[in-house]
Amino acid sequence: MLFVQFTLDNDRYVIDSSQVERMLSLVPLKAMPGVPDWVAGVLDYEASPVPVIDLAALALGRRSHERLSTRLALVCYPHETATGVEHERLGILLERATRTVTLDAAAFKPAGVEAMNARYLGPLARDDQGLVQWVRIEHLLPEHVRAQLFTQSKA
Repeated sequence: MLFVQFTLDNDRYVIDSSQVERMLSLVPLKAMPGVPDWVAGVLDYEASPVPVIDLAALALGRRSHERLSTRLALVCYPHETATGVEHERLGILLERATRTVTLDAAAFKPAGVEAMNARYLGPLARDDQGLVQWVRIEHLLPEHVRAQLFTQSKA
């Protein structure tokens, strides 16, 4: 299975590349007052607003470093609605997101520690560089934030 690899400080993480629509360089974002600090803003993409979250801010409490290797991943974010599962575009700021890796999905094992406030942190796998953790896009947003970001779903 193909993954996009990135880091949070010195630890490696991956997201499923099949959920990634496009990788972009950093671009200016429209600020969104009144949302959590880890919501970086809104991207104007193909004449549609796309909410962007800063994964470093969400996980570590600090903003992503603005480097050439920091990328904005446009992903397909699945979420439950009253009528079923909808898919929305979501932007995610990722640090050192410059490579893809192929890992066997079956090689990922539970971490042995459940982070209740970070349900997006999935299982771990080992490769020649050590441990890598799978970030589950579908668990990134708490319900109240999802309701703030995807208001057009309710229209």
